[in-house]
Amino acid sequence: MDESGNVNHVANGHTNGVQTEEEKVIETHNNEARLRKFREALGKAEGDPLRVVGVGAGAWGSVFIAMLQDTYGAFRDSIQLRLWRRGGKEVDRQTAEHLFEVINSREDVLRRLIRKCAYLKYVEGRLGERILYADEILRDGFCVNMIDTPLCPLKVVTNLEEAVWDADIVVAGLPSTEIRRVFKDIGRYWRERRTKPIIISLAKGVETALDPHPHIITPTQMIVDMTGVPSENVLYLGGPNIASEVYNKEYANARICGSEKWRKPLAKFLRQPHFIVWDNPDIITHEVMGGLKNVYAIGAGMVGALTNESATSKAVYFSHSTSEMIYITRLLAENPGPLAGPLLADTYVTLLKGRNAWYGGKLAKGEITIETGDTFSGKGTIQGISAVEAFYELLRQPSLSVMHPELGKPVRPVELCPILRALYKILIQKTASITAIVEGYMSEYDPRHLVQLEDAYIPQLLRREPQQKLTNINSTQSV
Repeated sequence: MDESGNVNHVANGHTNGVQTEEEKVIETHNNEARLRKFREALGKAEGDPLRVVGVGAGAWGSVFIAMLQDTYGAFRDSIQLRLWRRGGKEVDRQTAEHLFEVINSREDVLRRLIRKCAYLKYVEGRLGERILYADEILRDGFCVNMIDTPLCPLKVVTNLEEAVWDADIVVAGLPSTEIRRVFKDIGRYWRERRTKPIIISLAKGVETALDPHPHIITPTQMIVDMTGVPSENVLYLGGPNIASEVYNKEYANARICGSEKWRKPLAKFLRQPHFIVWDNPDIITHEVMGGLKNVYAIGAGMVGALTNESATSKAVYFSHSTSEMIYITRLLAENPGPLAGPLLADTYVTLLKGRNAWYGGKLAKGEITIETGDTFSGKGTIQGISAVEAFYELLRQPSLSVMHPELGKPVRPVELCPILRALYKILIQKTASITAIVEGYMSEYDPRHLVQLEDAYIPQLLRREPQQKLTNINSTQSV
């Protein structure tokens, strides 16, 4: 980004600078063609706009809709874009002051607000003479979880029924812990709908259910349960991305996973020069991996803070934590090899700049406590906390066992996950100090044995229907 706030487009490592008029014309033509082709795939009639709605206005959910607005917003007769977030959330004074500084540091944003006669309210917010609201500033392009990265202006609605009732595509940008509650309401609004929309979930988190056998429930499965939308219409999009960097046109990629009917057309529709979208049929395991990396990112933040950012300590932690993650993928997936690259890439970027690593670091430094909760101004929800509980509860069940590679006897799968056990004691049971995370990776066992473990796959962990008669476990879902 240059001093005036203009974004420099980057491709293949070379700065192209500001687009020429000819490049803009070509890009507009290509965007219009992609929009037309996707409308045809949906069977949209002439004069009936494609209605895309974002549900949830965290950093990634807001950026996702803002990118579509930047790409397709000029074609107003062909597409309508809206973003839902709850109304009534006040912007605190410190955030309002920082927002004012951001506005004045960006000439393009400053001029836009002055033209809209919207600048004065930010002056008043800075002085404490006016309360600003999250939905109000989002309309001007400011997400409370990402104040330093102004977006384009967005159409924001605070009435959920109004937002979704006629949507063709719903983008679920909610924390996984809110998916059930919000989509239960959405399902009620859609009872009389004749056509079923497409839903793209961005959520990275899981639940564990123990009935009729221990298994994982992912956000897309929750959405199907709550709405009755066919599973072929519910997809997952994820990748190793930081929302603000993606919006600033840093080169990025993601995978959209789900049915072939929709993942291929959506991959083409969502793809941009700086944001490459691939398609993949394996939706559930990609979702689970997206939630898994958040678990170990919290630990990474703790280790960094406890060891004064020691490169050696962090490298040792990375080695042991990735071994645990690969081991867990071997439990969950029959063919885990293709998942290793996406999982490690997503883990790497989360450890570098993600909110879960931030949370772990703040805990270790004593700047926050576990009792503070899991939602923070400017960061959103720390989804790794609920994921720690979900994965631990799943892998500790007595009906499950694997062969210990060193001891040569069957053990519960969680017994081979010392870091996961340490995080559970710290965050969920609250029976161990933060320093227990260091003991978690100071294992006497060589982590390569986890990666090489044979016959680890347990098919039922991602399936709701029991594959064989299992010991009955009386329990409810653990989120």
